[in-house]
Amino acid sequence: MYLKNLALVHFKNYEQAELEFSPRINCFVGDNGVGKTNLLDAIHYLSLTKSFFNPIDSQNIRHGEEFFVIQGDVEKDGETENLYCACRKGRKKQFKKNRKEYERLADHIGYMPVVMISPADSALITEGSDQRRKFMDSVISQYDRVYLDNLMRYNRALTQRNILLKQMSVQRQTDHAAIDLWDKQMIPLAAFIYQTRVKFIRDLMPLFREYYAMISGNEEEVELRYESQLHEEGMDELLRERREKDLAVQYTTGGVHKDDLWLGLGEHPMKRTGSQGQQKTFLVALKLAKFGFIYQVSGNLPILLLDDIFDKFDKNRVKQIIRLVSEKEFGQIFITDTNLEHLEGILKEIPADYRIFTINDTIRLISQ
Repeated sequence: MYLKNLALVHFKNYEQAELEFSPRINCFVGDNGVGKTNLLDAIHYLSLTKSFFNPIDSQNIRHGEEFFVIQGDVEKDGETENLYCACRKGRKKQFKKNRKEYERLADHIGYMPVVMISPADSALITEGSDQRRKFMDSVISQYDRVYLDNLMRYNRALTQRNILLKQMSVQRQTDHAAIDLWDKQMIPLAAFIYQTRVKFIRDLMPLFREYYAMISGNEEEVELRYESQLHEEGMDELLRERREKDLAVQYTTGGVHKDDLWLGLGEHPMKRTGSQGQQKTFLVALKLAKFGFIYQVSGNLPILLLDDIFDKFDKNRVKQIIRLVSEKEFGQIFITDTNLEHLEGILKEIPADYRIFTINDTIRLISQ
């Protein structure tokens, strides 16, 4: 599977753009701020129906315009299929495959899996648990439709339970039977989500450690540890024990929406003990493990998007990463960088088809 081409209208800084891609390696080279990352984000839209960077669709419309359109042709299983995404201010986003609109955007997830590696990944280490839950959910949802559906149902029930708790506080009345209705919905969904995440982290660990060793070239021990309140007791017990507290604070304090993923270097938290280079290696290895895991369980090679990840790596480490991802077990790859000479020198040493586009006022194919 690979993306054959991409067409943009009024997307972010692009008035209009059309590109034809190699099925292997494609590079966008140019100064910071010219729109290299926006091309990767357009590919992310075609895969996951949303931006990697900005969840508000209307804010991805080019300034002064009323809409954007992203289109691309995908070669998959010997067939070419067209994907179409459009957003107009004040209207619902449209997403189509072969001109047929999806009834639910979630039905498209997993058709064209993608893995983005970006400087923004540092949030996995530096920010709150919601970032790490999002990572787990984004991987599992690309190969397990039941998980995605159950996660959406759980989040809807959680939202309604929280609304109910706030209403009861305002009205100064407690209706335990009404809370029970939402609890009964959440309990089996939470159990499914929890068990799926447990298995996912257990199965991901060998891949993660393997990629970390390949990139780092040393024997440092890295660790992922799934943290959940459900390790100790079931969701039904959590909700029952915390009900009075939930009523007092007006939101649900226990459940899989509080889960976290501990990231470690040995027995120490990566956030505190890892150097900048170790943290970056950790994140790249984690995302490559995500890639390998999706491929293992689904049989579909994800598209790999590498956004300016070489900024703080030395030349040898960059060469090592590009050589690794240029191997046959990786499919189509998109890379952004600012250093044309550096990138082209590495690619010429690799036996893989590639194309390099320069990005400034225009997009120009300079090497293939």
